[in-house]
Amino acid sequence: MFFSVKELELHKVPFQVEFPPGGIEFFDPKLKQARPLEVSGTAQLDPMEEIRVRGHLKGLLIAECDRCLEPIEFPLDGDFDLCYRPAESDWGEEPASLSEQENDAGFYDGNGLPLADVVREQVLLWLPMQRICREECKGICPQCGQNRNEIECGCLVERIDERWAALKNI
Repeated sequence: MFFSVKELELHKVPFQVEFPPGGIEFFDPKLKQARPLEVSGTAQLDPMEEIRVRGHLKGLLIAECDRCLEPIEFPLDGDFDLCYRPAESDWGEEPASLSEQENDAGFYDGNGLPLADVVREQVLLWLPMQRICREECKGICPQCGQNRNEIECGCLVERIDERWAALKNI
């Protein structure tokens, strides 16, 4: 679904869309949809040509634990309210500084905004930066590769400060 600025100038656009697994590219090979993402809401255009998308998102994603590489589920179920401003084509040579209000807004190019981009952004905002199965996850042994949550391998991990590693050869 695409929110066209011309259509949004005329009226608010309601939507109710289901994205099947693989329907949205998250640009993360470890992140997979376990079931369809259900999205509903409205999009409207304000007088400053800012597209405001409000809605509800529900679905389930599966990712690998960053420590032990076991699969973990991330259920998604919540409301979102996002604003998008038209991207300026003449930013100039100097880097532009964003106002506090502009920090909270995204930008769109051209004559509209795809709903898939809105959903991708919201899902990635909801996911934690470090995806771990549980706080006490022990991860994988760097020596033998065993999952330390399942097996105590007994490997000794010697931590050497790399700044002093050159002195070891003297």
